[in-house]
Amino acid sequence: MKKRFLALLTAGIIFVSLSETQAQVKLPQSSSTTKIEQAIGIKKVTLVYQRPNLNDRVIFGGLEPYDKVWRTGANNIPSITFEEEVTIAGNKVPAGTYGIFSIPKKTGDWTIILSKNANQWGAYQYKQEEDLVRFPAKAKKLNDKVETFTMAFENVKPNGADLSLAWENSKISFHIAVDQSKEIMASIDEAMKGEKKPYFQAAQYYYNNNLDINKALAWANEADKDNTKAPHIKYWKAKIQLKAGDKAGAIKTATEGVAMAKSANNEEYVKLNTQVITAAK
Repeated sequence: MKKRFLALLTAGIIFVSLSETQAQVKLPQSSSTTKIEQAIGIKKVTLVYQRPNLNDRVIFGGLEPYDKVWRTGANNIPSITFEEEVTIAGNKVPAGTYGIFSIPKKTGDWTIILSKNANQWGAYQYKQEEDLVRFPAKAKKLNDKVETFTMAFENVKPNGADLSLAWENSKISFHIAVDQSKEIMASIDEAMKGEKKPYFQAAQYYYNNNLDINKALAWANEADKDNTKAPHIKYWKAKIQLKAGDKAGAIKTATEGVAMAKSANNEEYVKLNTQVITAAK
């Protein structure tokens, strides 16, 4: 009797062990989750979304009807988080996290919806009163099919970026604009009060954003004083001189930059300084 009890107990333990092993089986998601963190200027935008595949299905006008709210992907709706206020299609969007819905159209612009409720599975509980904003987004037909639903940041610049979504033969995009100029210039002014002044970075920022070129040149000169063997500083100083209208000065500075770069075996800045010389001539 005792032996039989032990045998049954052992069998039970084995069964439970097998059941636990089976419960731990891991299977791939049919729609994978993707998280993107994109810097725009000095702040960050975070996007989390699901990526279904076509699997030989007709999506728009088939599985997903035109002119109806779509979850924009699979499973949970995409969530997008802005660290600061942004502008989309003329609408101010405060810092925060929002859900993304869309309304596919057979022709013309789609409608994109930013919802204040970012935690939703599908569009089944969608409520228009939870919309933060709706806006049109340009849509175009693609010659080649996109198998996996894809969202991406494109044309990323210091003052904005495009967010696109593509699937099947459709691609939709809209622009996210930021205005950080006051914050950046305030940070430059504050940093200039410190012991280690960011002359080089400040000069670059002023040059790239078409600000006071004379101030940029003064800062470039200061940066050049502290780094007499830096061909990259010569390059930027020469570019600023050229933009300020001092062609002769630009040629002289860039020529010094070429000599420094050659001495350091730095082919990149030999080329870049030479380009400034060519432009100045």
